[in-house]
Amino acid sequence: MSDIGKEKPDFFKGVKAEYNKIIWPSKEDLIKQTIAVITVSLILGLLIVSMDWLIRYGIEFLQQIMNNWVK
Repeated sequence: MSDIGKEKPDFFKGVKAEYNKIIWPSKEDLIKQTIAVITVSLILGLLIVSMDWLIRYGIEFLQQIMNNWVK
C-alpha cells in the first residue's frame, strides 16, 4: 500500500520530464502550417462541392432522359 503514494509523484515527475522534451514550433512555422491546412481544407471543400454538383445534375439529366424515353 505504501507504493501507491509514491507512484503519484514519480508519475508527475515523468510527465514533467516528457513535457520538457517537447519542441514547440516557432511562430513562423505555426503560421505556415495553419495557412497550409486552411488552403488544403478549402481546396478539398471546393472539390467535394463540385463533385456533388456534377453528380446531382448528372442524375437529374439521366432521369430526364429516362422519363422522355419511357413516354
